[in-house]
Amino acid sequence: MKLAVIIFTCACFIACNSSNDNKPIQTQTKAKVSEKKEQPFSLNYPEIKYNLVSITDVETRTQLINKYKDTPLNAAYLKTLRTLNRKELQFFRVGQSVIVPDSVINDIRAYSIFPDEYKGAQDIPKVIIICNAMQAYACYEYGKLVRFAAANTGKERTPTFPGRYALAWKQRLRLSSLDSNWVMPYTFNFHQYAGNAMHQFAMPGRPVSHSCVRQFDDDAQWIFSWGEKARLNEKNEYVFMSGTPLIILNMFDYTRKTGGPWLDLASNKSYYVELPDKPMEVEEALIPFEQIPKSSRGVLPNRKRYVMAQQVLRDRGIIREGVTLIETFDFNEQRRKKAAQEAKEKAEHDKKNHPSEQSQPDSSSNPNS
Repeated sequence: MKLAVIIFTCACFIACNSSNDNKPIQTQTKAKVSEKKEQPFSLNYPEIKYNLVSITDVETRTQLINKYKDTPLNAAYLKTLRTLNRKELQFFRVGQSVIVPDSVINDIRAYSIFPDEYKGAQDIPKVIIICNAMQAYACYEYGKLVRFAAANTGKERTPTFPGRYALAWKQRLRLSSLDSNWVMPYTFNFHQYAGNAMHQFAMPGRPVSHSCVRQFDDDAQWIFSWGEKARLNEKNEYVFMSGTPLIILNMFDYTRKTGGPWLDLASNKSYYVELPDKPMEVEEALIPFEQIPKSSRGVLPNRKRYVMAQQVLRDRGIIREGVTLIETFDFNEQRRKKAAQEAKEKAEHDKKNHPSEQSQPDSSSNPNS
């Protein structure tokens, strides 16, 4: 039916054109097509003003959190409040200042500090951009913003270094291989050797992690479902850097002892993160050898690059002068060694204090017992 309509329309066009002038049909068609221009992608959200509110007492905090209680906007408001301040509500404490929007939109992208359209990524199916300085990240599909979220990255002595990574493997609920007391829901590893991962964990509103990227629970769930794992080779091993690209930008200003630059924003349109023109040409992240777990150091694909990394990062000013990195430490191994030592000491103590028990024959092996 559609084909018939098109043929009929074209026939009418040719008939009318031949009766009025002798201009070539092809020229007319080209002119008509050239008029169509691709419109830039925009979410078209209005400007939302931010107010910096000081939490002077418990009552102020309660009023702030309950501002939209029992209204349809409550869930969106609380999500916005957490995201704008990069921390969970339990960390909204008396004596602090927080930013509060003057209106609520039920799409967190309305508050994004990343541009709606990323032309440099328009040919990339999926890419994650994390901004250390602003403790937030964006997800793009073919250059269009599909997710904006808060993050808490690494503290200064165990930082999350800038550069290009890629999602590798994921695990719904993971106990850290370095410390089994660290329970990490929705873990998505993005460096197979350093152990860096995106996962849910406490969000106090500052870079505090051991180089991982912490997220709120709903954001961690979303990334866990949306991201693409690394491909497997013929040996059933993950192909390095083959999953969803992940770019980490800049560094947090660790000289700032409270809050972060997001508290200085006047509105949702007052600042946008500057994105690299060619994300896939961003240098692969440099990870110092000291931050590679000992169990992975023997299988590094380019050991020299990791050994030289700390000095290069210092030369570039990424690691500040006078800052000493904390070497990756295996708390699980420490506990195992401690338990073994305690068991050994107990056995020696028992032998010393109960020698008769130690020298008695085993009655179960005595045929005359």
